[in-house]
Amino acid sequence: MAALWTLSLLFSTCLGCLGLTPPAELPQPHNQPPSLDFNSSDGGLSVDLPMALRVFSVDYHHVQAPFEIVLWIMLASLAKLGFHWSGRVPAVVPESCLLIMVGLLVGGVIYGVRHSAPPTLSADAFFLFLLPPIVLDAGYFLPGRLFFENLGTILWYAVLGTLWNVLGIGLSLYGVCVLAQSSLGDVSLLHCLLFGSLIAAVDPVAVLSVFQEMHVNEQLHILVFGESLLNDAVTVVLYKLFESFLRLPSVSGLDVLLGGCRVVVVGLGGLFVGLFFGLVAALTSRFTSRAQVIAPLFVFLYSYLSYLTSEMLHLSGIMAIVTCAVTMKQYVEANVSERSNTSIQYFLKMWSSVSETLIFIFLGVSTIQDVHMWSWPFVCSTLLLCLVWRATGVLLLTAVVNKLRRNAVTFRDQFIIAYGGLRGAICFSLVFLIDDFPKKRLFITTTIVVILFTVFVQGMTIKPLVELLDVKRKKRALPTVSEEIHSRLIDHLLAGIEDVVGYWGQHYWKDKFEQFNKKYLRRFLIREDHQARSSILRVYQELERREQRGEEEAPPIVDPRSHSRPLLPEEMDSIRRILSRNLQNFNNKQMPAYSRHTLHQDTTTGKTRRPLHRHQSLGERYTCNTITHWSQEDREFDGSHRVRAGLSRSHTVCSISPRPILQDSSIPAASAQTGPADPKSSAAREDRISPQHQIPVGRAPKKHLSFVLENEK
Repeated sequence: MAALWTLSLLFSTCLGCLGLTPPAELPQPHNQPPSLDFNSSDGGLSVDLPMALRVFSVDYHHVQAPFEIVLWIMLASLAKLGFHWSGRVPAVVPESCLLIMVGLLVGGVIYGVRHSAPPTLSADAFFLFLLPPIVLDAGYFLPGRLFFENLGTILWYAVLGTLWNVLGIGLSLYGVCVLAQSSLGDVSLLHCLLFGSLIAAVDPVAVLSVFQEMHVNEQLHILVFGESLLNDAVTVVLYKLFESFLRLPSVSGLDVLLGGCRVVVVGLGGLFVGLFFGLVAALTSRFTSRAQVIAPLFVFLYSYLSYLTSEMLHLSGIMAIVTCAVTMKQYVEANVSERSNTSIQYFLKMWSSVSETLIFIFLGVSTIQDVHMWSWPFVCSTLLLCLVWRATGVLLLTAVVNKLRRNAVTFRDQFIIAYGGLRGAICFSLVFLIDDFPKKRLFITTTIVVILFTVFVQGMTIKPLVELLDVKRKKRALPTVSEEIHSRLIDHLLAGIEDVVGYWGQHYWKDKFEQFNKKYLRRFLIREDHQARSSILRVYQELERREQRGEEEAPPIVDPRSHSRPLLPEEMDSIRRILSRNLQNFNNKQMPAYSRHTLHQDTTTGKTRRPLHRHQSLGERYTCNTITHWSQEDREFDGSHRVRAGLSRSHTVCSISPRPILQDSSIPAASAQTGPADPKSSAAREDRISPQHQIPVGRAPKKHLSFVLENEK
């Protein structure tokens, strides 16, 4: 506590660092350097020298800005460190709540010492310095497979859900202002829509800090996190749109139409800017083999440059930096060394963690102000409307999207999605950007109340609700190589099925992109010596990176009921024999690799065969008798000569005949006899003669099976 009091006294003199409130007029420092001025009489220089040499002096104003920045970061780091050493507190209270409480305490101490409001975090400092590291970290370590498999649902929630919340909250608050005409009569419809656009912003910082501690299942986590990430881009665009409407003398229908076009242009523009810088970053990393030390620097520079470029062009900076991170990740990881990858991962985690901690502390510090205005109808209505409109939006949108999803979003997951809409620094920074009007202080107070309510009440109760509702948790942190291989096998199979039936689903487009990526992008953006020859090797390398990165800090949840006994020595010997035999059989095969994109032609060793035909009886539904005629040249083939040099698609035709079938006269009589005991000759005859030809005439009718291999060229 003494250390906290000392730091608070030091912070009481902070004047404008990190984009804080404009400082007062600074006093002139006592220890100024010698000043040089011209002498008007002789044109020379007159130097004002000190009267005596000082042994010790203090010049705080010379290092004021960096010194105070370091102190704020030190306070944030110590608060985060103390949280993780506070025993059972992290299991009950989320980290964001404790950081806000530390900020409230520091703000109260500063207010008591200075008798004035503590410094507040400016919107420019938040959007230009603190938000980009958090979004970059989220985009770079985004689980790509889960995100793109649920991209439709995420966009459904982020775009339509945000519009639903903004319009619902804004119009409802305008109705409240009309009813409370005496106290809220000067709030217009556009002001209510502007406030609805900022209060509907679900903060990814608050969502990440809460949901990462609960270890919910992957689908629920990606839906909530992806929706909060893209929700910010939509809300910022809508906020700027309504802000532009407020500055117009009148709003016409054409302005509304142009505003809708602007929303689309801002979103797609940020997407293309991020894609461009991501490809440039991947291409630049290809030439860093001789300077691996600066390779991680390009990841941060190009990502931040994409964000600043989008903000300069009035596009979506959040969309740009997320797209840039997702685009360049796989190519940068393949080009740079393992040490560089480790540096990128740890620096991103450290940078985003410090920014997140500073944001929550400044949220608490900025709450202690003199600009509050209270209105019970407006504040209570805003809290209630935020909960009601988000819950109804999630229920209605999920009812529609569940008809198109294979894995439906359960009602428990819907409740967590609706309850997990936490507000944070996004709406807090946007509310200070509103142009001055009589009720701006009321908007600031309401925003702070909503943030504190969602972070403390919803953030502290969501974990007990997850346990009470028995929401599915994450079972294991990392998949095994076997699971990844089987998952790719299923994807390959489903892509082939979709291609055959003519359905352009997600597996079809994913397979098309993988082929385009392998054929063009990877060859152009990855160095030749780092091109992975085997997809299994790439899977193994990716799993190794995940393990080194340590995506899950907490140990995996293990089912205590599943206890496995150790294997006995004879069981181990049996497993070794089976694996050795299977590996030997696999190595003896000389068949080329199969890919549905590169079907090999059916070639033989200089011999030509007649095409095989399939004969099917049209009169009988369950009978398809097949008679295969082999040429004399083909009958002399030995089994070893029938190894196919390539693979082609084939059909197996099964005929079930309930009646006796006569022996074909084209087959020599000697071949139909069951005489010699030579296994090789008998095997050759069985290979040349179908089983139905070996049945003598006069026997009782039996069911016969005939298998014929047909080629499709």
